[in-house]
Amino acid sequence: MIVVTGASGQLGRAVLERLLDLVPAGRIGASVRDPEKVRDLAERGVRVRRGDYTDPSSLADAFEGASQVLVVSANVLGEEALRQHRTAIDAAVAAGAERVLYTSHRGAEPTSPMAPMADHAATEEMLRTCGVAWTSLRNGFYSSTVPMLLRGAWHTGELRVPEDGPVAWTTHGDLADVTALALTGDMFEGISPPLTGPEALTMEDVAAVASEVAGRTIRRVVVSDDEYVADLVGHGVPETAARMLLTMFAASRRGDFAPADPTLARLVGRPATPLAEVLRSAVPAQT
Repeated sequence: MIVVTGASGQLGRAVLERLLDLVPAGRIGASVRDPEKVRDLAERGVRVRRGDYTDPSSLADAFEGASQVLVVSANVLGEEALRQHRTAIDAAVAAGAERVLYTSHRGAEPTSPMAPMADHAATEEMLRTCGVAWTSLRNGFYSSTVPMLLRGAWHTGELRVPEDGPVAWTTHGDLADVTALALTGDMFEGISPPLTGPEALTMEDVAAVASEVAGRTIRRVVVSDDEYVADLVGHGVPETAARMLLTMFAASRRGDFAPADPTLARLVGRPATPLAEVLRSAVPAQT
């Protein structure tokens, strides 16, 4: 049985949908904190059980009979993230899983200025010593972040962000496709190649794509780190969240999220989704 954690989240749910196209529903398990949120999956034959990274006993039940477990990274940071990842990995091994897969990031690096990247790198070290086969999926940066960055720019015509570097933006859908293939095929022993979208874009490039999609000029304006944080806080973003977003730019300046890699497109048998396609569904009706 293939067990997918985070079944009600955007990536976990998408992976489950792809798996249903590849294997019988009876061979798929969904681990989720609130089973009611995925009741429809149970109605389609997926085994749905409660699984919470903070509750090891729930994971023992959710992972029962698993041959493979996909551990979707926790939505927390630092020591709490590592505790939860350790709990999930240990539970998968204890349940008899032959392989543990983890949704890491192509920017995973202990010295990264962006906290989640260090968490991913530390979790990969856990996997190295877990005692069973393991795969760390080095996912590209979610392209769903870009519409958030552009939220004000659609109306003001200015994308005001700090100095940056290229990012190979990648859709949840593309990552779900390649993850489902990894779960049903013999690929990616250890750390995978970067699984990314088709091109690495700077914020200047993003502004150009947004301009084309919106049919009007959106200009990229470089602002200082402090000005960027102050602007976000002024628009109601908590300062801790604003400073976390700021670290994305610091990491991109180091080149942590580039270049683009052809592996994802090769494996799914089609071109990876370009950012323009993502933005076409995000641009406001009136800009």
